[in-house]
Amino acid sequence: MITVNNVSLRYGDRKLFEDVNIKFTPGNCYGLIGANGAGKSTFLKILAGEIEPQTGTVHLGPNERMAVLKQNHFEYEEYEVLKTVIMGHARLYQVMQEKDAIYMRENFTDEDGMRAAELEGEFAELNGWEAEFEAAILLKGLGIQEELHNKLMHELTGAEKVKVLLAQALFGKPDVLLLDEPTNHLDIKAIQWLEEFLINFENTVIVVSHDRHFLNKVCTHIADLDYGKIQIYVGNYDFWYESSQLALKMAQEANKKKEEKIKELQNFIARFSANASKSKQATSRKKLLEKITLEDIKPSSRRYPYAGFTPEREIGNDLLRVENLTKTIDGIKVLDHISFTMNKGDKIALVGTNEIAKTTLFKILMGEMEPDSGTFKWGITTTQSYFPKDNSEYFENCELNLVDWLRQFSPKDDSESFLRGFLGRMLFSGEEVLKKASVLSGGEKVRCMLAKMMLSGANVLLFDEPTNHLDLESITALNNGLINFKGSILFASHDHQFVQTIANRIFEFTPNGLIDKQMTYDEYLENEEIQKQVADMYK
Repeated sequence: MITVNNVSLRYGDRKLFEDVNIKFTPGNCYGLIGANGAGKSTFLKILAGEIEPQTGTVHLGPNERMAVLKQNHFEYEEYEVLKTVIMGHARLYQVMQEKDAIYMRENFTDEDGMRAAELEGEFAELNGWEAEFEAAILLKGLGIQEELHNKLMHELTGAEKVKVLLAQALFGKPDVLLLDEPTNHLDIKAIQWLEEFLINFENTVIVVSHDRHFLNKVCTHIADLDYGKIQIYVGNYDFWYESSQLALKMAQEANKKKEEKIKELQNFIARFSANASKSKQATSRKKLLEKITLEDIKPSSRRYPYAGFTPEREIGNDLLRVENLTKTIDGIKVLDHISFTMNKGDKIALVGTNEIAKTTLFKILMGEMEPDSGTFKWGITTTQSYFPKDNSEYFENCELNLVDWLRQFSPKDDSESFLRGFLGRMLFSGEEVLKKASVLSGGEKVRCMLAKMMLSGANVLLFDEPTNHLDLESITALNNGLINFKGSILFASHDHQFVQTIANRIFEFTPNGLIDKQMTYDEYLENEEIQKQVADMYK
């Protein structure tokens, strides 16, 4: 258990949180959510003891151990992978090092023997005999195969290092586990493995993530950082979101009959109770949900942008024909005779691990790169708008304010009021629209790019990882906007819920060709025959 008493933190005149009093109890997984800049990562650092609060205290239960997902991927460069994982349990690793040092002494004394015996006893109590086996199991579950276990960390790729540090945090069954964006850079199989691990984890977990599907799978509670306070809600992210939206609606419609709204909330809670997660805490969660009353739910202060993409013309049946596209980059064949036809109504998700292939296809289709061979042809009724993974060329050294920046892309009306309307949908209002484009944060740049795309009126949208840098509110708004979009979409994303709720067709680039399936993402992942085909094509 971890107890937070009267914790406050300010930076200058800015209050992050004030007088926070909460308990995080064993057997629960808490999803810590809040707008960008609200202080989620800072709060985790306070819990971990890395930052001192200005007031208040954080107490860990007696003899309990906390583990934290490290963010410095270069901290263990000269250590072996297996040892790096075991270092997650600092005391066990210390015992192992001291024990080994004693046994290596040439002049082994009686005093050394007594100390070694003490260490052997502590080593056994800390389950040291199983340490290497447990570390290997964690690594394999996350996709780090055995041939890498004895290599030095600097020999691994960036994505592999992320997995090793995650295994380090999970190692040794910590009493409290703090995870800040644990799914970043993980492939789908590693994420699925981590979900199952946390669902069955019996101690306390506090996690920050922008992956809504992950939060829905693993969380028993949501810790909402809002109004400078942290409020705990029973249930997963979707339950919190819909409850918060309902509470906001009720606050805005105070003149409506309260009894009707209470009934609506009760029906909503009953629906979520019936569909509780398969975790061990499902039964107790259901009981808690049934006890929730109207007063337990507060409307959020966070603002959601509006992502509405309206095509200016209806799309025809002839959209896009790609035939035998081939492209080699730096001696590596990225696309190998790729062929497909995009049809009216298609919302195609590019999935899998081949990031370069996805980006290369987008660039070729948008005329930014020439294929080595093959052809593609857009239908005459189509107009395209493109969201690149790297948007820096649109903003670097740009001294225009946001109104003038957006004016560059306005095909018709370039009046300030018209452009401010589109920026306002993306939460830029008042004096904010006079900011220079060059000083925007990553999330602000993405929202500007989305305003540009909304302005285009295109009937085919192409997105290369649009949820990078966005907070949960913006991801949710974009997700809803693309679900409702009447045109066609070709997009790449690692956000499971984003892909599942938008796509009706799945593309995966493999070393032995393109897999093309007309189905949802969950159907694609759950179809054993398809997954066997995928595995065979990676051999």
